[in-house]
Amino acid sequence: MRWTLKPKPEAQKIAKLAQELGVEAPIATLLIQRDIDTFEKAKSFFRPSLDALHDPFLMKDMDKAVARIEQAIAQGENILVFGDYDVDGTTSVALMSSYLDTIHPQVATYIPDRYAEGYGVSYMGIDFAADNDMTLIIALDCGVKAIEKVAYAKEKGIDFIICDHHRPGDQLPDAVAILDPKREDCTYPYDELCGCGVGFKLISAIALSRKQNFEELLPYLDLVATAIGADIVPITGENRILAYHGLNVINQAPRAGFEAIIKQVKKETLTITDVVFIIGPRINAAGRMVHGNHAVSLLRETDLETATKFASEIEQYNSDRKEADKSITQQALDQIIENQEEGNKTTVVFQEDWHKGVIGIVASRLIETYYRPTLVFTRSGDKYAASARSVKGFDVYNALHECAEHIEQFGGHKYAAGLTLLPEQYEAFKAKFEEVVAASCDERLLVPEISIDSEINLADITPKFHRIIKQFAPFGPRNMSPTFMTKNLTDTGYGKKVGADQTHLKAAVVQNSRGTQIGCIGFNLGDKYDLITNKKPFMAAYAIDENEWNGNVSLQLRLKDIK
Repeated sequence: MRWTLKPKPEAQKIAKLAQELGVEAPIATLLIQRDIDTFEKAKSFFRPSLDALHDPFLMKDMDKAVARIEQAIAQGENILVFGDYDVDGTTSVALMSSYLDTIHPQVATYIPDRYAEGYGVSYMGIDFAADNDMTLIIALDCGVKAIEKVAYAKEKGIDFIICDHHRPGDQLPDAVAILDPKREDCTYPYDELCGCGVGFKLISAIALSRKQNFEELLPYLDLVATAIGADIVPITGENRILAYHGLNVINQAPRAGFEAIIKQVKKETLTITDVVFIIGPRINAAGRMVHGNHAVSLLRETDLETATKFASEIEQYNSDRKEADKSITQQALDQIIENQEEGNKTTVVFQEDWHKGVIGIVASRLIETYYRPTLVFTRSGDKYAASARSVKGFDVYNALHECAEHIEQFGGHKYAAGLTLLPEQYEAFKAKFEEVVAASCDERLLVPEISIDSEINLADITPKFHRIIKQFAPFGPRNMSPTFMTKNLTDTGYGKKVGADQTHLKAAVVQNSRGTQIGCIGFNLGDKYDLITNKKPFMAAYAIDENEWNGNVSLQLRLKDIK
């Protein structure tokens, strides 16, 4: 592991903020690193207020979108709410359709089939709208690049309102309204919203124009918080406010679908991490294994008994997804060893019967073993389809762009992308991708990084210190749970390997051979045991956790690495 320590702010700034807030210097350091350097900023960080949300009408085209929806309602038009099959898409569709249901009786939903239609707005979806006399489609979490499809819909007399958060191309579709804070001509103050967040701004604008009480929109925030967590958008600004209040809804008054999932997993209080690893994968599993419609049905359901039935079906899909992902990952690892590709700068694997719904997860799993840009291919009709995942700091989308001559189609982000190519292009693409990455990827990026916020002493770790850090939540990009480093640690003599196969490390440590001792657990660090034996001094990178044992709660270090 490569340890990088974030720069420490100026001592004067730390002392000033610590005094203003009445906190210790290590807390002030963490806040300044997050650009929270005044009392006012700290107040809004620790007490995220819904009053601080921006006026939705500041978003380009919001007035046009609201006017067109009101026109549809006044004229009794049929409206189709369209969204992708992932968590952001399905939560967006559930949010928009269930809100519109309260003001208009003629609303239908559509999620494209992952295999028959693929990502984004589809011709099949537009044909479905035309066949059912629908004259307005609201597309969520997609559509900003769907120029030909929006034109096709227009020929059939169907208007589009697009709510997206992806970066637009050079040309925009001919839609009635395009709500996307990443539009260059949009001056909305916050551009990191997810698709469901943009959808929430649209229902906020409709409610505002109808003089509805904002309180009526709070029950939709559980969907927004789930999309924010699952879509890995920065938890700053409006996202932090929406996620904070959305988590309160999930924990205090969840919709029937969430309540059914939570009951199944028997979890009391959910954090944003739980939303990402418990709720997110289950919603995603529907689109991966069967169809995203199942997720929308669960999220729209108001009867707990029916929702419980839907949730148990989705639990089965998630279980099937886990099985598929486990076996495909093993087959892929075997293939890398068999082809003697351990020394490559990239991982590119293919098997034609691998399940298309899980190849993205498998790509992420392979990065855990071989830390390098990774593509997992399977057959999709008469083409090969792949999911790409990257390592921190390397733009896989740009790398694919350089291989465009060997690709039929590709799209995505810096760290995750998808592509299709013809079988005869595969070998040439594989060679070119390895060549591009080898030439452009800094060697250091191929070593996993631990980003350390701050060096502290064990004496700094008090119950008050931990209590304040917990209030930094919800955690996520640009506000990650803090990682600390402490030097001159020694084990008190009880360190040992634990776990069925001795893969984990358990110890109790002191600093500079004195002071209060604190327990440590290091998952998958059993092979580092020799570094702590015989009171050898070491340094550790870790997070601070609570350990509950026999009803007693104590603080412990969750080790990420030791040296």
